[in-house]
Amino acid sequence: KNFKHINLFDFSKKLFNDISYKKNEDGILAIVQNKNNSIDDFKLSKNPYILVVESPEKPGNIGALLRTADAAGMDGLIIANPKTELYNPNTIRSSLGSLFSMQIATDSAENVINFLTKNDIQICSTYVVKSKNYLDINYSKPSAIVIGKESSSLSSVWRNKSDELISIPMKGKMDSLNLSVCAAIVIFEGLKQRDDN
Repeated sequence: KNFKHINLFDFSKKLFNDISYKKNEDGILAIVQNKNNSIDDFKLSKNPYILVVESPEKPGNIGALLRTADAAGMDGLIIANPKTELYNPNTIRSSLGSLFSMQIATDSAENVINFLTKNDIQICSTYVVKSKNYLDINYSKPSAIVIGKESSSLSSVWRNKSDELISIPMKGKMDSLNLSVCAAIVIFEGLKQRDDN
C-alpha cells in the first residue's frame, strides 16, 4: 500500500550476488536518486558548528565523521574536493544512517572557504606545523573544524585561509591519529565549550 510508487523485483541468489557490492548482503538492494548536496542549500543554525573534511579518500572515514558530527549535534558535514563517492556502500554502512539524517554539502575548497568566510564562521584547521594546542581555541562562537585528507594532511589553500591552525599534542611514540579520531577529539572539545556557555 505505501510502496505503490516503488518497483519491486525478486532475483535469484546468484544474480543478487552478482549485482550487489559485497557477497552475502542482507538481501535488499535499492536504486535511488541522490539528493542535492549543494553548499548553496546548506542551512546554518544561529551559532553554526560545522565539520569540514578536505579530499577524504576512505568511505569508511566519511561514515565515521558523519556519526561523530551527528552525535555532537553539529550543523552538518561539508566535503571539500571529494575524492570518493559519497554514497559508497562503506560510507552508508559506517555512518549507521547518519548519511541520511545529517546535512551534507560537497564543493571545491575555494567555494567552501568563501561560504564560511561570508557567514563569519571561524576556520579552525588541524595541522601539526606552527599550530596551537586545540584546547587553547574558543569554539563557542561560529566555528568550522577542518580536517585534512588521510594521506597528506591539509592543503596550502586551507592552511593559508584558516583563522586558527590547531593540533592535538602527542605524548607517545605515534605522531598522528586516524582522521575520524582526530575529528572526534576536537569536535567534542568544542561541544564541551559550547555547553559550558
